[in-house]
Amino acid sequence: MNGYSGTPLATKLGYKAGTVAVAIGAPADYATLLAPLPPGVVFARTIGSNVDLVHVFLTERAELARRLTSLRGELAPDAAVWTSWPKKASKVPTSITEDVIREEALPLGYVDIKVCAVDAVWSGLKLAVRKELRARPHEPS
Repeated sequence: MNGYSGTPLATKLGYKAGTVAVAIGAPADYATLLAPLPPGVVFARTIGSNVDLVHVFLTERAELARRLTSLRGELAPDAAVWTSWPKKASKVPTSITEDVIREEALPLGYVDIKVCAVDAVWSGLKLAVRKELRARPHEPS
C-alpha cells in the first residue's frame, strides 16, 4: 500500500518464530496481511496463559472495555495485546480512538508501547502489562 511502511506487518506486530497468537474479529484478509509469517507461528482458538500475542479488532468502546478486562485476567503477564480500531478515514462507525483505548487500558495496568497502521481500515495500539505488575496477578478493582 502506498504511504505505508515497507516493514512487514508481522514484524511490526511482533510475530516471532514460535509465537502463539489469537486474532479476534480480524478482517478476512488478516492472514494475507501478515504473510510471510515467521516459522512456527501458531494461531490458537482460545485465550490462555500460553498465548504470546492477542490482536483484537473492535468498533465499540463497551466491547473494548470488556475485552481488555477479560484479557488482563486470562493472559500471561508478559503477553502483548494489539487493539485495533477503524481509522477515521475508513468511515467505519466506531466509538473507539487511540485515546479511548488508553482511557480503558491504563487503569487495568496496561501501558501503550507503539502504534501502527494495520491496513487501509485499521490502526493498532500495542499494549503490555506494566513491568511492576507482571510479578503478581491482576486484582479487579
